[in-house]
Amino acid sequence: MMSILLVLICAAIGIPLLALWGDGRRGAVMFIGINALVLLAILALALRVLWNGPFTTGDGQFMVDDLSIVLVLVAGVVGLGTAFFSRSYMAREIVHWSLSRRRVRLYHAMFQTFLTTMLLALLTNNMGILWVAMEGATLSTVLLVSLFHTAEGLEAAWKYFILCGVGLAMALFGTILLYFAAQKVLGHDANALLWTHLKTVRHQLQPQVMAIAFIFMLVGYGTKIGLSPLNNWLPDAHASGPSSVSAALSGLLLNVALYAVLRVKVLVDGALDPDFSGRLLMGFGVLSLLVAAFSILRQRDVKRLFAYSSIEHMGLATFAFGIGTPLASFAGLLHMISHSLTKSAVFFSVGQAVQSIGSREIQRIRGLLELSPFLGWAVMLAVLFILGMPPSGIFLSEFLIVTSTLQVQPWLTPFLLLGLGVTFAGIFPRLQGMVFGPAPAGVDAPPVSGIVPVFVQLSLVVVLGVFVPWTLIQWMQHAARLLHG
Repeated sequence: MMSILLVLICAAIGIPLLALWGDGRRGAVMFIGINALVLLAILALALRVLWNGPFTTGDGQFMVDDLSIVLVLVAGVVGLGTAFFSRSYMAREIVHWSLSRRRVRLYHAMFQTFLTTMLLALLTNNMGILWVAMEGATLSTVLLVSLFHTAEGLEAAWKYFILCGVGLAMALFGTILLYFAAQKVLGHDANALLWTHLKTVRHQLQPQVMAIAFIFMLVGYGTKIGLSPLNNWLPDAHASGPSSVSAALSGLLLNVALYAVLRVKVLVDGALDPDFSGRLLMGFGVLSLLVAAFSILRQRDVKRLFAYSSIEHMGLATFAFGIGTPLASFAGLLHMISHSLTKSAVFFSVGQAVQSIGSREIQRIRGLLELSPFLGWAVMLAVLFILGMPPSGIFLSEFLIVTSTLQVQPWLTPFLLLGLGVTFAGIFPRLQGMVFGPAPAGVDAPPVSGIVPVFVQLSLVVVLGVFVPWTLIQWMQHAARLLHG
């Protein structure tokens, strides 16, 4: 039990510390130190899972298995990368927006709250606590999106709060229906919402109730994933908030919301034919991919551009899990991991560019290689990798997803290729304009320290595309078999 609690305690203890003393240089260093400690605790937990296998603890309330540990590791890496990036990025934002010490403490404390709730969602065995953690993440990120108190930011925060609040209300109703189906088999106590208990009796759960519960939870958590047509909040929230928040939303929140849907999918597939959940996931996935791809073509704001890219990638991952074969599920997990690492790196680098140029308009971002070779290469590599260029992990995952589609649902392959092709056509020409050419006059180069996490995370993405570590392969294979039933 101590290994799971250690992760959560290390993350949670930072909330009051940062709320009280999280301003100035001291706060930035403390932010990095706390998240470095969290990553060390996560690595210790991963070693225990590697040596002893999955386990539950805390009277069954907490659990870690091959599916959750992979995403917990990603959360730790992205969390530390964001903390490191925030040090230089927020130092310039504080000056630009004249942020008070109180506002800076709020930023650090709410980000730590967000990371803690994400880890709680991944490590809990209770479907009710999972919902509570997702609600906590929503409340904390609303304050982060509106940090600068601009009219645009406040509007985006309210839209995010209302749409995701409605979505989570639907997810709560789905959770209640799940409990209604489970209590007839497991009894009326709180153990009826423990995922491991539900998985044991999933074949005995009422099919009609489980079908309705899955629809409500898919729509509810799908709002957080950014599945079309439930994604209106996502581009506004990404564009209006700090780039570090955009990185966390794309790198962590979307993954955890999809993780919640996958947990429910395992239960529903036991009570019903797997085709039921599979068709819904494939339908929402393809729709999200295509809507996001064509929306990318008309974007003029660079952060909104990559916000729609997040929708496209989460749609592709959702589609992969809908196919349902072990290979497709493996590819979906690889895509989630690679997208988290790459997209957070994209927002780190693009955030530095926007901060230096002073505008989010794509037409005004020019000559990044001349302005700063480190920044130019960071933007170019991050964007090329998010477009699926080899040797990135995204290239490998997309190749596996297309291969799985050809084997199981070949008639859907043209739609996937259309979405991927339109996305490439919408982003690549703009990348050329941003990176090459003369730099604007009177623009200062950003600090190199803020770009370091970009190259660290992109190095991990290359490893995933060239040589996936054997331990990670085993975890992902086990998780794929779990999702396959």
